[in-house]
Amino acid sequence: MSFSSSVKEELYRHVSTARHCQLAELAAILHFCGSIGSGEHGNFIQIRAENALVVRKSFTLLQKTFNISTETTVQRDENGGAYFLTVSDPELGKRILQSARFLDSEGKLASGLRDPVNRMIIKNACCQRAFLRGAFLSVGSMSDPEKGYHLELVCGLLTQALQLQELLLGFEIEAKIIRRKKYFVVYIKEGAGISDFLNVVEAHVALMEFENSRVVRDVRNTVNRRVNCETANIAKTVNAAARQVEDIQWLQQKYGLENLPEGLRQMAQVRLEHPDAPLKELGSYLDPPVGKSGVNHRLRKLCELADRFRL
Repeated sequence: MSFSSSVKEELYRHVSTARHCQLAELAAILHFCGSIGSGEHGNFIQIRAENALVVRKSFTLLQKTFNISTETTVQRDENGGAYFLTVSDPELGKRILQSARFLDSEGKLASGLRDPVNRMIIKNACCQRAFLRGAFLSVGSMSDPEKGYHLELVCGLLTQALQLQELLLGFEIEAKIIRRKKYFVVYIKEGAGISDFLNVVEAHVALMEFENSRVVRDVRNTVNRRVNCETANIAKTVNAAARQVEDIQWLQQKYGLENLPEGLRQMAQVRLEHPDAPLKELGSYLDPPVGKSGVNHRLRKLCELADRFRL
C-alpha cells in the first residue's frame, strides 16, 4: 500500500462525533464527487469515485447523519473502474442537499454542487478540518515522503481550488495552484506544510510516519552535504599542495633554492619533503616553528615567485 493510500485509509476510519462536522465532510465529498440526476421518480443524488473508500465513507456519513441505509445503494460500474452510491429517494436527496447547504430554504438549488461550498457549513474550525478531510479523501494524493514532499488536491474548477487554498491559509498552510490540462491543482511541496496538513485533517498515525521519514531524510541529506563539503575541501587541499610542489620544483631547477631567502628556502625544502602534509603540520617542521597563516604566506610567496620567473 502506498503512503497516500494509507493516509486515505486512516481518514476513512476517522469519523467525527459531531453531526455538523459529519455534514461538512459529506459536503466535501458531494462537492467533488457528487452529481444530481433526473429519473422517472424525480431527482436522485449520485456519488461516484474510483476509490471505494470515498463511497464507503459517504455511506457511513449518511447512516450517521440521517440514520438511513435502505434508501441507498452502493455499486460498481460495468467496467469495474469506479464505485458509485445512489440516493434514489427524491425527498431524502432533498434533505441531504438542504443539510449540506446546497439547497436554499425553499428547496431550490442555491448553487451547483461544483460552486464554492456555503460558508455556513464550514464556519467552525472543526468543520473546516472535516471538509479538508473529505476533500483529500475525494481528490487528494501525496508522494512517499522517503522520495519527496508533494501533496495535491485536483479540482475541476478554479473556484474549488481557490476555496481549498483559502481554507488551508486559515490554518497557516501555504498552498499554490497550478493549471494541469483541464484541472486546477492545489499543491503543497514543503515538508512542514504537509506535516501541518496531516495534523489539520487529524491523520495522526500518518503524521508520525511522515515525521519519522522526514527526520531520516533530513539527517541523510545533512550527512551527504557534510561529506560533499569535506570531499571538496580535501580535493582543494590536495590540488593546492600539488601546485606548490610543482612550483617549488620549477624554482629548484630554474632558479636554485639556495638563492632564496632563508625563510622561503626552508619552507620550500619542508614542502618537498612532506608533499601531502597540511599547513599546520608543515609549520611544526620549520625552525623556529611557524603557524598556519605564516606557512600559507610563505607558500604563496614561493608560488608568486615561480609565476614571476615564468613570464
